[in-house]
Amino acid sequence: MWPWDERRRGRGPRLLPTGGRGVGKPAFPTFLRTVFPSFEGEVAAVKKLINAPENVVREALAGIAAAHPDLLRVHVDPDYIARADAPMRGKVALVSGGGSGHEPLHGGFVGKGMLDAACPGAIFTSPVPDQMLAAARAVHGDAGILFVVKNYTGDVMNFELAAELAAAEGMPVASVVTNDDVAVRDSLYTAGRRGVGVTVLVEKIAGAAAEAGADLATCQRIAEKVNLQGRSMGVALTSCTVPHLGRPTFDLPDDQMEIGIGIHGEPGRTRRQLASAAAIAELLARPILEDLPFRRGDQVLAFVNGMGGTPLIELYVMYHELSKLLAGEGLTIRRSLVGNYITSLEMAGCSFTLLKLDDELTRLWDAPVLTPALRWGL
Repeated sequence: MWPWDERRRGRGPRLLPTGGRGVGKPAFPTFLRTVFPSFEGEVAAVKKLINAPENVVREALAGIAAAHPDLLRVHVDPDYIARADAPMRGKVALVSGGGSGHEPLHGGFVGKGMLDAACPGAIFTSPVPDQMLAAARAVHGDAGILFVVKNYTGDVMNFELAAELAAAEGMPVASVVTNDDVAVRDSLYTAGRRGVGVTVLVEKIAGAAAEAGADLATCQRIAEKVNLQGRSMGVALTSCTVPHLGRPTFDLPDDQMEIGIGIHGEPGRTRRQLASAAAIAELLARPILEDLPFRRGDQVLAFVNGMGGTPLIELYVMYHELSKLLAGEGLTIRRSLVGNYITSLEMAGCSFTLLKLDDELTRLWDAPVLTPALRWGL
């Protein structure tokens, strides 16, 4: 996810020990100088609703536990969020996770019809295998574990290790890696495309299959199908501020936008002058449509996602522009989702995700879901 994910190759910063099998986290300020080479000196004061930067993730976990005791439970050391009713015997358990700062992904999607467990890392930092293995143990209901992994180097490496450890304990394990971002083929943090908006759709649709009693192979097939039939691209209007850093993670002038931004502020395809919603919609949708490719008559799920700092009124403006564009291409929007579901702290901007639907995927999308961030049919 970040440069320290190369640490196994000897290129990362000094690590703090974690004990057990877990991989350590880089020490501060080494952390900041590694991720943001221009960083020097002390961390600046930050204007956020927090107590102390080093406690943000743990205190947010306490908050989600207090807000949703009927849906989930939170375990600390190692940190993970699990369904309140887990483990469910005979049900495939979906486990996902990633760096914090993308809420409600992933913890907000723990519950009936989606994830059985989620592992939060430090902000923009992969969780470690200890967390993933502990979460798998907590929710394994004898039908196997499906890991849903975004394609970032640290996430992939750590989930692979966790899968090996879980399998060694006798748990059947399968994985799906999401890589739907059409903006770039490779980045500083991935080999191949980044996993972004389609991750939410995989967790919902494969989660519905698991809830209905599908076996592990079927859940994996459906998750891979969603990933193969979905494409995404995003735009940033502003940077975001990691609490430990206290300043924007990259510079973006007020009159410019970054097309193809990653969810951690990774560079996109191009930087342009700020444009109208209609023009931005064209810049995001056209590469998606050309990449799959979509064909006239296709039915799609249209997902307009906020990056954390864009108000809902603007997201609906973007959805309006996307719906006009898709109608002009002969595509039918069969289902939609609009809101902040996979964010980058307080970054202003949005992303488009289009998923080609068929009857199977539509039925599973419509299935009941009850999580802190997504709920219908119950």
